[in-house]
Amino acid sequence: MMPVLITLLLVVLLPAVWVIVQYNWLVSLRNYISESWSNVDTELKRRYDLIPNLVATVKGYAAHERAVLERVTELRARCVANNGSPAEQARDEVQLVDALKQLLVVVENYPLLKSDATFARLMDELAGTENRIAVERMRYNEQVQAYNTSRRQFPANITAAIFGFKGDYPLFTAPESAKVAPKVDFKRPTS
Repeated sequence: MMPVLITLLLVVLLPAVWVIVQYNWLVSLRNYISESWSNVDTELKRRYDLIPNLVATVKGYAAHERAVLERVTELRARCVANNGSPAEQARDEVQLVDALKQLLVVVENYPLLKSDATFARLMDELAGTENRIAVERMRYNEQVQAYNTSRRQFPANITAAIFGFKGDYPLFTAPESAKVAPKVDFKRPTS
């Protein structure tokens, strides 16, 4: 009687423990994705906070470059307001990065602006923020990859199907133009 009871318990208990472990793992991965995106979002907000100061500094030197300045300001506002999916936010981010690149091209025409201490400090902060954004996006993509892979692998895919872990999270991808950081030259102009 005891061997039958032990066998029955193993047949019932082991699969139940296995399902619990798989379920908890998938929940943890989903939470890691949310946390990772939150970190990306925090760094993006830091960038958004720097942009008005950058625009104001450039405006002081290049007031007639109004269209570029307005475009950067408009895209910043759109990005700040966008609380959609990572894919939706990425689309707006790409446009903002392109507009910032245009702004930096404008800056090249103003040697006094490039030598301005406030501008240099803002550009250093922006460069540091861009690096942090890249790191956090990488972490987000790592978490998404782990979740998407785990959710599809056997036997976890059975648990995922039973408990409704449907759909893959999108990776944050950017077009080639957004993958290249703008080059900024802070050399003092020679007189």
